[in-house]
Amino acid sequence: MIITSLLDTDLYKFTMMQVVLHQFPGAHVEYRFKCRTPDVALAPFVPEIREEIRALCGLRFQEAELAYLRSMRFIKSDFVDFLGLFQLNPRNITVTALPSGEIDIVIEGPWLHTILFEIPVLAIVNEVYFRNTQRVPDFVGGRARLDRKIAQLQGEGLGSLKIADYGTRRRFSRAWHEEVLRVLSNRLGTGPQGQFAGTSNVLYAMQLGLTPLGTMAHEYLQACQALGPRLRDSQVFGFETWAKEYRGDLGIALSDVYGMNAFLRDFDMYFCKLFDGARHDSGDPFAWGERLLEHYRQNRVDPRTKTLIFSDSLTVPRTIELYQQFHGRCQLAFGIGTNLTNDLGDPPAHVPLQIVIKMVRCNGQPVAKLSDTPAKNMCDDEKYLAYLRQVFEIPAPV
Repeated sequence: MIITSLLDTDLYKFTMMQVVLHQFPGAHVEYRFKCRTPDVALAPFVPEIREEIRALCGLRFQEAELAYLRSMRFIKSDFVDFLGLFQLNPRNITVTALPSGEIDIVIEGPWLHTILFEIPVLAIVNEVYFRNTQRVPDFVGGRARLDRKIAQLQGEGLGSLKIADYGTRRRFSRAWHEEVLRVLSNRLGTGPQGQFAGTSNVLYAMQLGLTPLGTMAHEYLQACQALGPRLRDSQVFGFETWAKEYRGDLGIALSDVYGMNAFLRDFDMYFCKLFDGARHDSGDPFAWGERLLEHYRQNRVDPRTKTLIFSDSLTVPRTIELYQQFHGRCQLAFGIGTNLTNDLGDPPAHVPLQIVIKMVRCNGQPVAKLSDTPAKNMCDDEKYLAYLRQVFEIPAPV
């Protein structure tokens, strides 16, 4: 089967899940799937996808996996005890073939019991699709492309540039993902002197001795729209609740749930000092970085002590450009996803799928993000989106 371990997911699923257990154990949510790539017929593969999801729902955490999670400084023992009893429930997910050839995936149920569906289900959809449409993968071309990326990263003056793998959800296959990680760790090196910082994938971090990386995702701040005291304060509520749980650890704030303007309004001196940095995931990364550095200076915080993480559709050339602009002015981290784990052929033999699963409701209320890239927004309630724009003073897209 495609997914053989519940650790085969991103670390931020566990860090958010721990907050849900301790702070929002009664929250009820709904997620929906969307394929942003046009003219992709996934409907013929629904039986295979369902079969893989049934296998996923049969998995339990193994003792060695629980021990690995328990060894992390920010994971609490009661959360690991809960995971020892955990199992995904197939009644919380439906996969439907649509007449258009597209598919509809709906995940609904208690947040605590559905949060771990997203990443493995996306990995399943990807691998099922590509093993049916790319029956003879061009791994030779993929390795050649990976070699060139590594050579670029090892260029003159880039010795302190570090990248991380964020590619689980859109990988070509599990086997290719593992090969890419092994090559990157061997060729770029790990540890303080290496250029490969780690991976968001917890299973491969455990198996390959890599550093697992991640903090929060959009769904966390979106859910706070329904869980906080009032909508206008939901972003502040989300950051404060995170700090309450982790007491200064895992201090990277996500900046684009309501756009950069709204983020900077809420990210005051207290949060500037409390959080270690912020992550970019939409809009112009160069403009974002300059604005954030200036914001730190205005709040009497030395930007050189803070970390800027870039993770929006990065390629190696774009990563190098960002490094050259911001190196020495702050701490830097780069999370590369699809361009590492789904870039086969020479030239590329196929277009990677742009697929997502996003939270759309929490406790019966619509939730959404209004990022700096409008195409990334996903909410079918126009009235709620208009209200959200009004509350956070976000102009409507032209």
